[in-house]
Amino acid sequence: MATDDERKRTGWTGFTRRAFIKSWGAGAVAVTVSQGAIGREEQPQGPLPGDQRLKVTLEVNGRRHPVLVEPRWTLLHVLREELGLTAAKVGCERGECGSCTVLIDDVPRYACLTLAVEAEGARIETAEGLMDGEALGQVQASFVKEDGLQCGYCTPGQVVAAEGLLRANPRPSFDEIRRGMSGNLCRCGAYAHIFNAVSDAAKHRKG
Repeated sequence: MATDDERKRTGWTGFTRRAFIKSWGAGAVAVTVSQGAIGREEQPQGPLPGDQRLKVTLEVNGRRHPVLVEPRWTLLHVLREELGLTAAKVGCERGECGSCTVLIDDVPRYACLTLAVEAEGARIETAEGLMDGEALGQVQASFVKEDGLQCGYCTPGQVVAAEGLLRANPRPSFDEIRRGMSGNLCRCGAYAHIFNAVSDAAKHRKG
């Protein structure tokens, strides 16, 4: 292979191996940089990452709570872990047991299936908000009177569901009570007592 001195003397102008490698390396870097720039320009703006928090204001039990939430967080998670309202219980977390029932604009809803960001601007009520100061609310008192609980785990959700039923239908028949409470399961099987508690609350309901 000709040396650099020999190429100078003979006037040889072809590519040397060293020059080829240098030119190839520079070209590869330029292509890589340009492709990266094009990729950045063409990349569409996607949805927010699941762990990026948003500021929302939730009205819970008559109080407004500004909170930072991740878009994927459920209302149940925010109520319990961010606001410290633990009456709504973690059960199946797929909308079957009803232990997480809350009222959203007077309608019973499963908090485990409701995103916190969905509930912004709505009136949210939990079992804590149904109390009369430090005293039990009427539905809660009727559950105690009629022994409408055993282990008590499902009771807050049962109470909230009953409250929602009575707001929509203050004088329900027994069959209407059974249908209205069908979305809440009791693993202890205290259904007869639960139905009696809802009926008693209807009798004593003011207005």
